[in-house]
Amino acid sequence: MGVSTSTPEKGIHVVTVDFPPVNALPVAGWSALADAVRAAGSAPQARCVVLAAEGRGFNAGVDIKEIQADPDRALLGANSGCAEAFAAVYECEVPVVAAVQGHCLGGGIGLAGNADAIVASDDARFGLPELDRGALGAATHLARLVPPHLMRTLYYTSRTVGAAELRTHGSVWRVVPRGELRAAALELAREIAAKDGRLLRLAKAAINGIDPVDVRRSYRFEQGFTFEAALSGVADRVRNTFGVDGAVTE
Repeated sequence: MGVSTSTPEKGIHVVTVDFPPVNALPVAGWSALADAVRAAGSAPQARCVVLAAEGRGFNAGVDIKEIQADPDRALLGANSGCAEAFAAVYECEVPVVAAVQGHCLGGGIGLAGNADAIVASDDARFGLPELDRGALGAATHLARLVPPHLMRTLYYTSRTVGAAELRTHGSVWRVVPRGELRAAALELAREIAAKDGRLLRLAKAAINGIDPVDVRRSYRFEQGFTFEAALSGVADRVRNTFGVDGAVTE
């Protein structure tokens, strides 16, 4: 359980997240993930990082129970931790391939949306159920995966879309059966890692430099509204209905 790093092949570092049962990360988990991705990307021989997960799904966002137990500390910690983990993926010195299976929700969108490439299993589903959980955020990253109006509709409805649909939008490189996911991600990573390491780092910096949106700044702007929702009480009101059948909010 936790975050681990392995090097299955020369030049390829695999950072794996494992927080049963659904990979909803606690505050410490987000910080550990950020540290692991930064360390993997800065390793002298690294040429590609694969971001993977164990279990039923890739990522279910933040640990809601931790926030309910200690709202102020956990909310501040989760916001900071998510921002750093998302930034670590985006700013990684070498390309990052996200290997996504099952659910990719909330913080999972922040990670996958900031990756350089996505390989997904055929059961992968992507979405932002933030409005159902008394939160906001990661529209910045969902906008990197789907067109603007679809992003808005998904955000307002908390619906999800499958990997096959994302492939039609060009944001998923390949969709494979779940049992083939790790091999498919490594295959793409291997092709990337075959390039010159120094040139890959220059290419990553160049591509980030021409992005039309500053993803770190954009996400932090969104988080300001998460704090506003928390301070106004609406976040707690909605969050406390999470998982309660028949709950109604204003």
